[in-house]
Formats: sequence, C-alpha cells, structure tokens
Amino acid sequence: MLRSRTVHTIQELALQGKSISEIARTVNVTRQSVRKYRDGAPPPKPRKPRPTKLDPFKAQIRRWVQEDHLFNCVTMLERLKTMGYTGGISQLKAFVHPLRSNGRRAVRRYETKPGEQMQFDWGEFVYEEGGVARKLSGFTAILSYSRMRFVTFVKRADTPTMLRCLMGAFEYFGGLPGAVLTDRMKSVLLSMEDGAPHWNPLFADFVASLGIAPRVCKPYTPQTKGKVERSIGVVKSAFWPGVHFTDLDDLNRQARAWCHQLNGRVHATTHQRPLERWPEETLRALPTGWAWERFAVEERRVSWEGYVSYDGVLYGLPSLPPLAGKVVQVGDRQGQLTIWSEGQVILQVAKRARSRELVPHPDQFRTVPPAAAMRRAATPLGHHIAAPPVAQRPLSEYDRLCGVEVAHE
Repeated sequence: MLRSRTVHTIQELALQGKSISEIARTVNVTRQSVRKYRDGAPPPKPRKPRPTKLDPFKAQIRRWVQEDHLFNCVTMLERLKTMGYTGGISQLKAFVHPLRSNGRRAVRRYETKPGEQMQFDWGEFVYEEGGVARKLSGFTAILSYSRMRFVTFVKRADTPTMLRCLMGAFEYFGGLPGAVLTDRMKSVLLSMEDGAPHWNPLFADFVASLGIAPRVCKPYTPQTKGKVERSIGVVKSAFWPGVHFTDLDDLNRQARAWCHQLNGRVHATTHQRPLERWPEETLRALPTGWAWERFAVEERRVSWEGYVSYDGVLYGLPSLPPLAGKVVQVGDRQGQLTIWSEGQVILQVAKRARSRELVPHPDQFRTVPPAAAMRRAATPLGHHIAAPPVAQRPLSEYDRLCGVEVAHE
C-alpha cells in the first residue's frame, strides 16, 4: 500500500503525459504499482466482520422480528440474557434497526396535574391456538401524571366488562381520579345531541356514582389521549409478541407482573419512575360494600336445565330454590363468580377461564323429578264415573201428577 503523497505524485506525472516507465523510475516503484494507482487508488478490500457476542442469537432475533413482530430492544435484551447472551444493548439496536421501519408524526403533549386524569382504551390482540387464529381484547389504563400503567385481557369488550376493567384499574392504582378520558366508543358515548353528550346509561351511572368526570376525544383525533395510545403500542410491541399462556388467568398474571416491572422503570418523558411519582397522585378513596360491588354485576337467565351461561362457561345452580327460567345476577370479582337471586347469594364458585366448559352443581338435580314423571304430571286428566240409577214407576203415577183422569176398564 503506497503512501498518499506517492499516489498523488504518480497521478500528477500521469497528467503531464509521462510514461509508466518514467513514472516508475521517478517515484521508485514498480510499473505494476504505477498502473494500479495512476487512475485513482483502488477501493479498500472489505474487512471480514468481527465475531460478536450477538452472532449466535441473530437467527432468533430475526424470528422475533419476522414472526412475532417484536421490535422492542429492551424486551429482546431481557429475553436474550435468559438464553445466555452477555453483550450489551448497543450492538442489539444496531442489528435490529435495519429490520424495522420507523415513522412517527409529531404531536403536542398535554400534561395534567396529579390525580386529575386517567386515560383508557381497548386493543385487539391475536393469538394462535391449535393452528387457529383467535382474538382477545386488551384493556389498558394509564394515570396521566405519574404514567402508572394497568393492563388486563378479557374475552369481550362490552359495557359491563369495561366497567369491571375500570374497577380493576382503580383498585390497582389505589383510588379514583378526577376524570377519565377515552374514545367515543358505544360503551361510553351513544351520540351527541345538539352538542350535548348522550352517555351510555351504565357508564353514566358508574361515573356519576363515583364522582368521576367523563371525557371523550374529539372525532378523528386519537392523539388527544396519546398516553394510552402509546401504552397500547408498548403492550403490542414489548409484551405480546411471542407470549405463551395456558389460559386467560395465566395471561393476566403475566400482564400484571409485566406492568409492575414497567412501572418501576424510568419513563422516557418524565425521566422518573412511575412508581416514584405515583404517591403524588393523591387519588380519592374507593367506595366499599354494595356501593362498589354492584358495578361488577350482570343479569343472566337460568336455563331450564338449571345452568347459567357466563363468558362461554355453563355453571350449574342448586335445585333449591327453583330458578329455572328466572333472571339472576352474576358478579365477577377477582376470579370468583357470585350468583344472587332476590338479594340472596345462591352460589359462589371459582371462575373458569376456558370457554365451552360445563360446571355442574352436586345438588343441581336432587329435587328434580325425572322427565317421564314431569310429562305424566303435565298431561290433562279426565275421570270416568258410573251412571246414576234410574227409578222405575208405573205410568199412572205420572198421570196423577199431571192431573189426568184415566178410565178404568
């Protein structure tokens, strides 16, 4: 490899029309070197890449990106460490960066005071079961000041389920915020009439009873609740890709542990841990007793076989009192179902997580007669009796009664 000054001399003499031999004698190099450098220095040979600690894990990282759509390097680093990776995050980021596409739109951030607001929203999450794609609804809530997050997964996203998710978030955060902000979903807002909101009745009763102000975003402006929008994105990018779970309870246990871990990390915006800012929220105390538990209750009609259907599972009821065909109230709290009828607790049973399960009750048919007896009891019944005896009298008695004189022969 020639020095740059020698290369420049070769190029200058070549421009002056000197021959290769003259140039070689002048700069004291071989003619082969003159031919090599007179038209410019050749590009350097590419160096062989040095082996790194990340090399054995690159195939796994590509699978995470391509199959599970996992792009979060912090999550990857935690998983790689359990697999034996001892390197840092810098080379991991450099490897992942070309594999993902970046594109963000600037928005104006709106900050709130402690305890002033909680944002919540739904997300759709796809999982595979036996080669079949299925979906779950993920509920995410975040306290706008401290950035404390709460995540839970459910089978449906209707209004009663949303209220139970809100109750779970308030219990996780330890109190009630001043207002809640979300989308214009039908479980919250039915319509706007002359500029006035027409709230969903169940939601309106819930927030009014708890003294919480309801807020909804302007149409087509989801960035109004950017904190929860971003949080849902974090769940989808950092928690969900490649997650394994046996049932809904197992999934929510993992989600709760992940939330606790996330709330203990330094937030990129506040530069503080949410758990450290959380005490500043000064949330209002939760109600107790029926004033609180009544929002976790739904009505269900008992089938003629004595079952109550809830979240795809059939729960058997005791035969007494007889409830077939009647409406009962089902409360779903902390993994336990409580069934009421006319203010009385009929049954308390652990909630089953898997759909299409049958949970009979040992006393379900104890006082129920067999179907044949029921059919006999319900058949219309007539009665056959003997005809009354008829008295036989002579005709003269009837003539006498009618005042008819009969001549005697």
